[in-house]
Amino acid sequence: MNTDAVHQNQFVTLNGSPAPVLSRLSYVGSEPFAVNLAFRTERGRWVEWTFARELLVTGLSEPAGIGDVRVRPDLATDEDLLILEIESPDGYALVEMEREDVERFLDASAEVVPIGAEAGYFDVDAFIAEITNV
Repeated sequence: MNTDAVHQNQFVTLNGSPAPVLSRLSYVGSEPFAVNLAFRTERGRWVEWTFARELLVTGLSEPAGIGDVRVRPDLATDEDLLILEIESPDGYALVEMEREDVERFLDASAEVVPIGAEAGYFDVDAFIAEITNV
């Protein structure tokens, strides 16, 4: 089955909480550079963050990101975990994700748009039309 999107639900640890939080990683071929990470809140709503897929790719092996989203392997405590830090004026969150889950998600996203080939799938004209028709 060919699709232009990948969605993966998983439980993650948020801010060291002993109770896991349901999260959803999403990738859409029409936005080839970006991934979306959403967390389910207590009221059944989702809080979403969008950032570069390349951060996840690089973050599997070394620290990546210098802005609001940073990703790194947890080599100090558990090499099976990937640490994702999210920061905004409203707060800070540290998310522990299973490395294998992130690898599986990235493999599935690479079937939609190969890693490194994003520019060939990006519609510049549509993007310009979107940002100029605000």
